[in-house]
Amino acid sequence: MSKIKLMTDSASDIPKEFEEKYDIRILRFPITLGEKSFYDRDYDHMEYYDMIINSKDFPTHAQITAFEFEELYKEYYEQGYSDLIYVSIASLGSNTYNNAVMAVTNFFENNPEAEGKYKVHVIDSGNYTGVYGFPLIKAAEKIENGASADEAIAYIKDWLSCAEVHFGCYSLEFVKRSGRVSTAAAFVGELMGLRPVIEIKGGISSTDAKVRGDKAIIPKVVEITADRIIPKTPYCLVYGYFEDAERELAKELTKKLGYPPEMSFRIGGVIAANAGPKLVGAFFKGKNQ
Repeated sequence: MSKIKLMTDSASDIPKEFEEKYDIRILRFPITLGEKSFYDRDYDHMEYYDMIINSKDFPTHAQITAFEFEELYKEYYEQGYSDLIYVSIASLGSNTYNNAVMAVTNFFENNPEAEGKYKVHVIDSGNYTGVYGFPLIKAAEKIENGASADEAIAYIKDWLSCAEVHFGCYSLEFVKRSGRVSTAAAFVGELMGLRPVIEIKGGISSTDAKVRGDKAIIPKVVEITADRIIPKTPYCLVYGYFEDAERELAKELTKKLGYPPEMSFRIGGVIAANAGPKLVGAFFKGKNQ
């Protein structure tokens, strides 16, 4: 009988309630802020946001190493699991995915007796935050209801193959530093009160649009979502510092699409370090991929 373990990293922003409910193993990225070092999810969201907003330094994060992955593969093999499914942060944004793949080879070289008894499946999400946290939660539900590892993997890959996220930033400070918006464009944008709405799909980010003023962000995200989403399929929200923005976006999208978001994901340490904590957006299965 199969025994399946689901694993991901903290950039998936899976809420703790689902982490605990489905016993999903979440590997936490190390974060450095000035002289302070800690792990993603050590602090609650608002505490972390306030730390990085008020610091003169920008947070940085390290990758998860191949050694750590190999140790985890061994741990779950020894616990009697038949399959381990790991869904990673986009390989274009972190070497973590490559380390996870390398560790599969190392594990089986060092544990040849596991061949034929144990499978490790490593999936590149090609994205960030709940864009891959959501399908992992849904896969956990399916496994709980009797789905096989192959069925869970097929569901995850199908979702990720056409998933996209669109979010607006209320501040240009972090996206400028991360390269999502060029320094020159950010400087001009700040002077003109422009805010970028950013798209990420297939691991590649681009600027969907630039809107004038904070109040224009949510209408633009609603417009893009209504135009891009496969009709009647689930969608979810991402947000950070501003809970009011998440509630307003949920209200406007429900009105526009005729049904509410399935979940909301509050961004954690890794995503906030790159995009900043002041954002709101939506993700979904997009058409015309």
